[in-house]
Amino acid sequence: MYEKDTVFIVGHGKTGADNPITANYKIFFIGFVVDPKTDRIVDLECTATLDITKRFIYELFEGNDFSRYDEALEQEIMTRYFGTSQKAVITAYKDAQKRYTDIRKNR
Repeated sequence: MYEKDTVFIVGHGKTGADNPITANYKIFFIGFVVDPKTDRIVDLECTATLDITKRFIYELFEGNDFSRYDEALEQEIMTRYFGTSQKAVITAYKDAQKRYTDIRKNR
């Protein structure tokens, strides 16, 4: 399904106690499949409880450059995604992007 060179990175963020994500998963995760030749996000999935949320988050991230943290993308999340897990999405993105940067340094 994925090219042999792609890598899988997971980031996580904390959701509020009253959030259904917390009840179902305890924490919010986004798993990113990234092509290290282009640094582009080729696929992702998250632990949202609604399919529409998963699709919307996918649309926000898919195809973006993962080589550096993108403040414009963070701003887009803040101006377009108003789910109760908004901060968790941003935190998970930051966490995964940092992991990816660390992996690239050590390859």
